[in-house]
Amino acid sequence: MTAPSNSLLQGVDRLLPTYPRADLTIVRGEGARVWDDEGREYLDFGSGIAVVGLGHCHPAPLVAARRQLERLWHASNLYRTESAEELAARISDRFGGAQAFFCNSGAEAIEAALKYARKATGKPGVVALDGSFHGRTLGALSVTGQPAKRTAFAPLVPGVRFVPANDIAALRAAVTENVGLVLLEPILGEGGIHPLDPAFLEVATELPALLCLDEIQTGVGRTGSFFAFEALGIRPDLVALAKSLANGLPIGALLVADHAAGAFAPGDHGSTFGGNPVSCAAASAVVDAVDDELLANVRERGAVLAEGLALLPGVQIVRGRGLLLGGVVEGGAAEVVESCRESGLLILTAGENVVRLAPPLTIGAEEITEALSILGMALRTMRSRIYR
Repeated sequence: MTAPSNSLLQGVDRLLPTYPRADLTIVRGEGARVWDDEGREYLDFGSGIAVVGLGHCHPAPLVAARRQLERLWHASNLYRTESAEELAARISDRFGGAQAFFCNSGAEAIEAALKYARKATGKPGVVALDGSFHGRTLGALSVTGQPAKRTAFAPLVPGVRFVPANDIAALRAAVTENVGLVLLEPILGEGGIHPLDPAFLEVATELPALLCLDEIQTGVGRTGSFFAFEALGIRPDLVALAKSLANGLPIGALLVADHAAGAFAPGDHGSTFGGNPVSCAAASAVVDAVDDELLANVRERGAVLAEGLALLPGVQIVRGRGLLLGGVVEGGAAEVVESCRESGLLILTAGENVVRLAPPLTIGAEEITEALSILGMALRTMRSRIYR
């Protein structure tokens, strides 16, 4: 019998080309560092796109997930599970009173929000922001304010209006009588790390529509408070979470504030793997780990990182909050990312000319110094090519 061929070793990629993958295979991670299949070490200031918030293989979610794996992997949402109930209670406590729907990703959490708002209000219209990003499923893509991502998949869900970030007059004008949902990222992530003004968000809470904050990237401590909205003086009706909630295990959540609860009934929505016991156990450990001490570290390290980033050559503007920062750079951000990767630092882009830094919330002072040194070298090299 002939042995099965190994397509990977033969150079045939069996993954659909949905991502522009770098020629780098990561095989191991610990803390803020990862290693590739050749044993080379990298300092990870991307955290799997702001996912591994506590760092790779953090002991708290690792122990919780391992313990749950030895007890129960799946039971379906036809029954209660301890880990899902416990996670919902923990998040409700942090929110100040909410019900949770658990799913598998941020896009699924947005889909749940779209359906919930339509059922609750009877109004199909949605207002979102130019430059926003909410996911790539058809519903989530329909409310993503980036034409380049939307055009190839038109026609999408109708009734969506986009307004410029922080334009209060445009926001008021867009929320007409058929709009049931206003969907906002507290900090536009993929759109360039643009924080929303507190005054803009305050107006959003006063409009005759449900307000959903997409905290998929900003939530779970990333900006220095458990939810970004806590530092902005507002309280939304709905919140979408995902990314770092289980420190890398797949999970998403839609939170419905107690004052907005009651729209969904059995059969209105569902997710076969939503509320998976292993992911929920890990997520509970994460929620417990994001305590006052860790949040203080996020604020302190974030201030140091922002200050250091602003001093680097070619950095024109620094935007963001906590450990979600963007630096507007001369030239192309992708070139800077590639140069940093070659020197052992993993960072991200947030548009053509914005480099995005989202290290683990546990990052230390020496690691920030190391990252700024590598990034500075990459920026100096690019500037020398621009001005030679």
